[in-house]
Amino acid sequence: MPADRRMRPTMMDVASHAGVSQATVSLVLNGSPGAKLSDATRQRVRAAADELGYRLPRRSNRPAPGNPSVIGFVADELSSDPWMGMAFDGARRKALEFGMGIFLAVSNGDSDNEGAILEHLQSLPLLGLIYGTVLTRRVSPNRGFYDHNTVLLNCYDVPRRLHSIIPGDVLGGRLATQRLIDAGHRRIGFINGQQGVDAARDRLKGYRQALSSNDIAYDPALVKSGNWETSRGYDLTRELLSLDPRPDAIFCGNDLMAVGCIDALHEARLSIPEDVAVIGFDDRECAKHTHPPLTTLLLPHYGMGEIAAENLIEMAGGHNTSPVQLKIECPLVERGSV
Repeated sequence: MPADRRMRPTMMDVASHAGVSQATVSLVLNGSPGAKLSDATRQRVRAAADELGYRLPRRSNRPAPGNPSVIGFVADELSSDPWMGMAFDGARRKALEFGMGIFLAVSNGDSDNEGAILEHLQSLPLLGLIYGTVLTRRVSPNRGFYDHNTVLLNCYDVPRRLHSIIPGDVLGGRLATQRLIDAGHRRIGFINGQQGVDAARDRLKGYRQALSSNDIAYDPALVKSGNWETSRGYDLTRELLSLDPRPDAIFCGNDLMAVGCIDALHEARLSIPEDVAVIGFDDRECAKHTHPPLTTLLLPHYGMGEIAAENLIEMAGGHNTSPVQLKIECPLVERGSV
């Protein structure tokens, strides 16, 4: 007789047993592209899954006719930034694996629009909802989202009543800075994004943690607040180069500012990375085409979308119903600027 499905091991059980995050378990067991994890971590996750008897549902487990089979994906905006498009692609891929459809709607962050979208979705065999934002931030979604299985993507609610998935920006900031320290740099400038944005706050926190753990004093003169734009990266790099002594490495809070930084370094006839190393954040397409190609960190929105859809499917099966916040690792992408 089959065991009661409520007693079946969940992805969270595997994560706890292996001593890793639920996101890491998902990336390992799904073989997700871009998941840069050590062989030891992969082996530990697979061993924990085998020991507990956990198996991912497969494509053959398609919903029966009439059962919930559509995921609603509500984005606050689809801008020139690729993040929500990438997250939707990841969610769509995962939904298709399970024979499900996905419905995309854009709310422009307006609660009335969100209400109208939810009303329309009532006519569909709805499994659950993904609510995504371009900027990582606190949100207050329309209260109708609380009436469904909902996963917040790249955002979080204040009462923490909903599952949320956000990038690990603190760890990412620390990893980027540590990479520069490991390359022998000690005077590291940081061109951050605009103040008041979660990503800028957290990446700065990671930068400071890396300095502290390596006994490098924090120097506020080396930290500049930008606006995520190329032109500001250029201007702030020139300010950093006017310092005496100038920095021997610069961590840019995103790739667009890193492009401006590289332009300023070339104009100053400085060699990268020999004179000044540069590292970015996001892994935009432009990072491959700078001179030299930009070492950066991947902003994992595609994987976040996959995990959001996967969580909804597990929630529909009665698993992982207690709200948790997952912070997804931002892996290092090595190129030639460090």
